[in-house]
Amino acid sequence: MEQPDQLSGNTPTSLTAEKRAASRVTIIGMILDAVLGLIKVVAGTLFHSQALLVDGIHSFTDVASDWVVLAVMRLSRKEPDADHPYGHQRIETLGTLLLGSILIAVGAALAWENLLRLLSGEAQLVPGWPVLVAAAVSVAAKEWIYRYTRHVGMKIRSDLIIANAWHSRTDALSSVVVLVSTIGAMLGVVWLDAVAAVIIAAIIIHIGWKFTWDSVKELVDTGLSEEDTKLLKKIALDTDGVRNVHELRSRRMGHDILLDVHLVVRPEISVSEGHQIGMKVVSGMRDALDNILDINFHIDAENDEKFPNATDPHLPGREEIRQLLTIALGELPPQSRLRLHYLKNRVHLEIFLDEAHPGVGLTTEKVQALLADYPWFGSVRVWVAAT
Repeated sequence: MEQPDQLSGNTPTSLTAEKRAASRVTIIGMILDAVLGLIKVVAGTLFHSQALLVDGIHSFTDVASDWVVLAVMRLSRKEPDADHPYGHQRIETLGTLLLGSILIAVGAALAWENLLRLLSGEAQLVPGWPVLVAAAVSVAAKEWIYRYTRHVGMKIRSDLIIANAWHSRTDALSSVVVLVSTIGAMLGVVWLDAVAAVIIAAIIIHIGWKFTWDSVKELVDTGLSEEDTKLLKKIALDTDGVRNVHELRSRRMGHDILLDVHLVVRPEISVSEGHQIGMKVVSGMRDALDNILDINFHIDAENDEKFPNATDPHLPGREEIRQLLTIALGELPPQSRLRLHYLKNRVHLEIFLDEAHPGVGLTTEKVQALLADYPWFGSVRVWVAAT
């Protein structure tokens, strides 16, 4: 029996608040990136620092990525609808993939250009002191926006905002490289400026590759880590009433986790008890990982993964069996109840009778003799209520 748990979190109010927080921090970062990019490109051009010029272009890629973030956050934080019942978080994953691809392309182009410059052996000009000032301002500003953006990203559980924060951190790191290389160039090691430009480009490529690869893994439904999977299985197995966990599948959607789990319970329990056991498992898993969006649990009476054909779908149903008993033994008492257990490709019956009604003469032996020749018959027990 399939027991889907209800979605939690991601209410219209929370989605709106998350979108507002993401937009605010991104706009602040975009304005800062534009100002810093302009300062570094102008200073790098006027004062002969190729490293600072590349760093300025890096800042302008931050502006472009900020535009991507704004557009994607607006779309990915839309409420679930009929076409997207789980929400639109995968749009955020696509945005992160696009952002990473942009970084790889920009970094590769800059690295190639400066490698050619370095290998050509052309005369290098010594950078001027304003390059140091521009780089120092960039380090301080980008480190601040990194911390602010990452804080917001963690708060609203957005991989895209966190990725954008790390993009800002790479800009701060690249400005540190500019500082060091400029000082070295001023001390006579002029070629350090071109080497620094290549290093900065490599940093851009590395971060872009990380974003891209993580997004690809999510889009192809890569599951949780082995450690997290073991943790969730242990929680289920430690839950009272669970005999085994024979399947646990996971996938990610943005920062959220989606789970499918099959729980084996005792075959004689009621549907409601099986559901209650499943809800206890859900509660334990949510306590362990707070970013689980949805858990769909399936209650099994036996391990249908180990024995996929354990129960034939063509076994007789309740009405067919009741009709068979009625034809052979007469009408069952009005208050009688029939409980069926489908196990190992057999049907096991329990018949409950009220002693106050006719039919109490119905015995386990009579029913067993009637059904013994049916290949689907497993066992039967007749229960009569005591007065």
